[in-house]
Amino acid sequence: MIDLRVFSGRANPELSQKICEYLGLPLGRVQLDSFPDGEISLKLIEDVRGRDAFVVQPTCQPCNEHLMELLIFIDALKRASAKRITAVIPYFGYARQDRKDEGRVPITAKLVANLLTIAGTDRVLTLDLHAAQIQGFFDIPVDNLSAEPVLTAYLTSLDLGPMTLVSPDISNAKQARVYADRLGGLGLAIIDKRRTSGSETTVHGIVGDVKDKAVLMVDDMIATAGTVVQACELVREHGARKVIVAATHGVLCGPAIDRLANAPIDHFAVTDTIPLSAEARQRIPNLTVLTVSELLGEAIRRIHRNESVSSLFMK
Repeated sequence: MIDLRVFSGRANPELSQKICEYLGLPLGRVQLDSFPDGEISLKLIEDVRGRDAFVVQPTCQPCNEHLMELLIFIDALKRASAKRITAVIPYFGYARQDRKDEGRVPITAKLVANLLTIAGTDRVLTLDLHAAQIQGFFDIPVDNLSAEPVLTAYLTSLDLGPMTLVSPDISNAKQARVYADRLGGLGLAIIDKRRTSGSETTVHGIVGDVKDKAVLMVDDMIATAGTVVQACELVREHGARKVIVAATHGVLCGPAIDRLANAPIDHFAVTDTIPLSAEARQRIPNLTVLTVSELLGEAIRRIHRNESVSSLFMK
């Protein structure tokens, strides 16, 4: 794979390094810094002319800075005559702004798609988009993988006895059913959640039986953790024996760490699409961080070789 180069932005260099270890490649060399006024300075240290370039950069906090850094990276690769540029975005920010649900608001996910395309991106590789229809915002190929194999392997390793899978909201029920089937045909319960603002939700009830069961909750992301903590308290009130929470993206912003530190959760797992802070690792009990480096690394290998990646998708 001599014509393959993998570069890393500053958002998650640890994940980028693991991906390169899986591929058996050194991480691409780049000089990346900021000017005193905050503008991003970038220079590629190696030749990429005619090569297949992949840039690994989740657009996590600070999301605007990491998004701008990704766009500048792509522009530099384009002007350096890379043959194909793939933006590997383990966590795609602004994905929750995917529609006009009221007047005079933007569709920011579409704006980000336009920016990536205009910058020179030839392909996007991402993981568990918050809304799958965002793939349609792009006029270039998008591979939206699922962390389901990674999370399912972890959940299977736990000896939990009788289990029920609980969807934290109605919109997640389809994905929850996939996990329930993969884990041996588990029963499914659904939390009735209502969003009251961009940062607040309320939980009204639960549809399904969780009494004396180990409850599994799987979601694509946990941001402020308000929904998941309310859901955990609700299933405990309904007699759940254990509560296990797993998510692809540990955004963990605002009061999330405080909430999770005191939540009635027996096992809590997130992947490394977003690097967790030292505070989160220290304060959140029973925390497990799972890596998606092999999943993304295999996708990169297959894309580079023009092979099918369909077997990596959740079915």
